[in-house]
Amino acid sequence: MGSKDADPSLGYLTRKDTEVKLPRPTRVKNKTPAPIQITAEQILREARERQEAEIRPPKQKITDSTELADYRLRKRKEFEDLIRRVRWNISVWIKYAQWEESQKDFNRARSVWERALEVDYRNHTLWLKYAEVEMKNKFINHARNVWDRAVTLLPRVDQLWYKYIHMEEMLGNVAGARQIFERWMNWMPDQQGWLSYIKFELRYNEIDRARQIFERFVQCHPKVSAWIRYAKFEMKNGEIGRSRNVYERAVEKLADDEEAEQLFVAFAEFEERCKESERARCIYKFALDHIPKGRAEDLYRKFVGFEKQYGDKEGIEDAIVGKRRFQYEEEVRKNPLNYDTWFDYIKLEESVGNNDRTREVYERAIANVPPAEEKRYWQRYIYLWINYALYEELDAGDVERTRDVYRECLKLIPHKKFSFAKIWLLAAQFEIRQLNLNGARQILGSAIGKAPKDKIFKKYIEIELQLCNFDRCRKLYEKYLEWSPENCYAWSKYAELERSLAETDRARAIFELAIAQTALDMPELLWKAYIEFEKSEGEFERTRELYERLLGRTKHLKVWISYAKFEAFDSKEDDEGDIPEDDALEQKKQSIQRARRVFEEAIKYYRMSAPELKEERAMLLEEWLSMESSFGELGDASLVQAKLPKKLKKRRQIVSDDGLATGYEEFYDYLFPEEAQTTNLKILEAAYKWKRQKISTDDE
Repeated sequence: MGSKDADPSLGYLTRKDTEVKLPRPTRVKNKTPAPIQITAEQILREARERQEAEIRPPKQKITDSTELADYRLRKRKEFEDLIRRVRWNISVWIKYAQWEESQKDFNRARSVWERALEVDYRNHTLWLKYAEVEMKNKFINHARNVWDRAVTLLPRVDQLWYKYIHMEEMLGNVAGARQIFERWMNWMPDQQGWLSYIKFELRYNEIDRARQIFERFVQCHPKVSAWIRYAKFEMKNGEIGRSRNVYERAVEKLADDEEAEQLFVAFAEFEERCKESERARCIYKFALDHIPKGRAEDLYRKFVGFEKQYGDKEGIEDAIVGKRRFQYEEEVRKNPLNYDTWFDYIKLEESVGNNDRTREVYERAIANVPPAEEKRYWQRYIYLWINYALYEELDAGDVERTRDVYRECLKLIPHKKFSFAKIWLLAAQFEIRQLNLNGARQILGSAIGKAPKDKIFKKYIEIELQLCNFDRCRKLYEKYLEWSPENCYAWSKYAELERSLAETDRARAIFELAIAQTALDMPELLWKAYIEFEKSEGEFERTRELYERLLGRTKHLKVWISYAKFEAFDSKEDDEGDIPEDDALEQKKQSIQRARRVFEEAIKYYRMSAPELKEERAMLLEEWLSMESSFGELGDASLVQAKLPKKLKKRRQIVSDDGLATGYEEFYDYLFPEEAQTTNLKILEAAYKWKRQKISTDDE
């Protein structure tokens, strides 16, 4: 069986024999941190201390020529063997050649360098090290020969040219260095090569030669930076006419270039330095007309700075506004629905104070109606109309135009899908400021008819209240409640209005209608308002009846507590000061008894009908206890203390959505006295049962 499974490619081993068996991962049982912690620095230090000393070969001392010859023969053999193995490894060749150089055998060293170049002549590092060796040992002609061959074979390696020229310059062979530069320039190198040639000529004060090189440079590299360098060169040498001529030629050739902005800025700054401010202004304006707006930011900034320095106040303001206006025009052209940009643009025009231009921008802005009839798209847009109307009213002072703006805006909004209460209210308030009350009422009436909203009803009612038109207020409240019968705020305010007019029966009827509604948004506020109304009227029996009706609908803890507090503190007559002291004490006792009866009913409800609401029951008992304490001598805290529960800390299992147990959590439970007795009875019953079973077993 083993011979069949054997694999010849694996040395006649089976696959099972070659499998790598990894140790089983050990599970860490104790995950608490060790008392002594070890830092990474300590581990590294210990590893360093335990490291064995490096074994180095002993130093060899050569005493005669025979030993030296043997040493050289052995080293050469090692190098040759190494080269045969790794022929393409250039570092081996370099070490071999440098070793031959250290032995002062330069012919052999050259032979090694040449053999290395045959292997890889494209490696410029070889050429550099070869030439440096020749230069170091002062073999100048040999070094020239190496450099010459290197730049002939690798003309695109700038470092070879730089080193070759540097050597010739160090030797004082300026003509030879110039000749090498000319050979290099025929290959059209990058800008740095040309600039190096120019600096070389300037070092020897050859201005005309440098100028000729600049001419060739801008022809080879017709870029803005090259022309600017040429012009600055002429300016530095005091040739203002030549410098201006260079700039003019550059503008003719590169006016449409992507970097033309830099050229115009440099040209204008040149004219500024020459005290030609009018020329500079003309250049800036020509540039702003020809360069695309997106690429002219720096130009605008420079122009503004120029005007601040050389222009008058009007020119400065025009330059600043023009720059910003141009930016906004570019942005709204790209995205006409970007209303934030329109707001900024309008703000700019308003600051200038030109009414016609501001109106034009407003008209262009409001013409960009949102594409979809959804309110979220219109929320920013509508503020354009609002600002337009306020501008016409407050800044321009044109009442008719303001009225037209509001009218057109309300006509444009699709009220069947959505509306904006703010616009209706602003239009109505505008008419009120113009003392046109009928116009304001027409607008608000149209708003209620087309797009009724809470804000509109509230504001309309507020206006009529200020005018003391109570019949109109009643009609508006009726419309309000007809539109939104579940609005508890409207019912409460309507009843409050009637109460303020001393119409108690009407107010009570409104409250009764309100609580009879099938659906209410905040019924607790409505009931509270109704109860407070009856209490303020001194109708304690009605209040008590209301509490009973409310408990018929909800058994909430707060209702029980509020009812008990009412019975204890609020159900006494207002003219208590005129009652004899004995009667007052008796009345107070009755109030306390009624409050206790409410608490007992609540406790009975929680014990019999809602035993799971233990926390609410405990809170109710605590409230009862604090109330008994507040009664002073008439209070009886022992009534409550016998019913207080024990607070127990328990644990329960946490079950995830998948039905799996994920752990335990602690919670507080309450054990009431009757539950404790039941538990004790169960324990006794279990004990009796166990005893009966034991007796029967013994009898058998």
